Amino acid sequence: MKALLLLPAMFCLLVLSACGLSRGTHEPIRSYVLEIEEGGEALETDASRPMNVPTLLVSLPQPAPGFESQRMAYEQVPHELRYFATSQWVDSPARMLAPLITTTLETGNDWASVIQLPSVVRGDYRLDISQVALVQEFTQQPSRIRLTLRAQLMTVFDPRVIGTRNFEFREEAPSEDAYGGVEAAHNAVREFLVELKQWLHNTLQTRQSSHG
Repeated sequence: MKALLLLPAMFCLLVLSACGLSRGTHEPIRSYVLEIEEGGEALETDASRPMNVPTLLVSLPQPAPGFESQRMAYEQVPHELRYFATSQWVDSPARMLAPLITTTLETGNDWASVIQLPSVVRGDYRLDISQVALVQEFTQQPSRIRLTLRAQLMTVFDPRVIGTRNFEFREEAPSEDAYGGVEAAHNAVREFLVELKQWLHNTLQTRQSSHG
């Protein structure tokens, strides 16, 4: 009976340790970055890229409420955001996604160029990313990272929404701490970038087919 009573307490201690909630320690603040290793697909050259392909403008991704800063978020109960005491991102998750999105979409031959806004370049399409949220969930074991966001593709010269999609990804953390969440976040971001690129390709193909 005593062993059974100890199980909830042991679980609580595990979660508290993982979340770095103790204020009595003098641990240094650890900062983490979202980055994707380059490799595999190379940039298309002008000679290999088809003629008359459009230019894509990419606006700066916008965070969901509670994710505007570099603080690293987690949940122990649904819908209640908390933040790690000694771990943080180097920037907000939304801002860290910006260069990763641009670099990913530069590969392949769907776009003549991919331009990060603000820019004086007048593109053909604009990609808006909003409601970016990245949180580690300790509501189950193992914990997991949840990445959610909304993507919208618009025409520029005659502003019109031609595609909208909500993305959601969950990846299990390899360890019950902030660094485990960082590793899981990288997996979630990789999956998002693959799906975003494919979604944009399909949306563009559908539009071009409908316009002859």
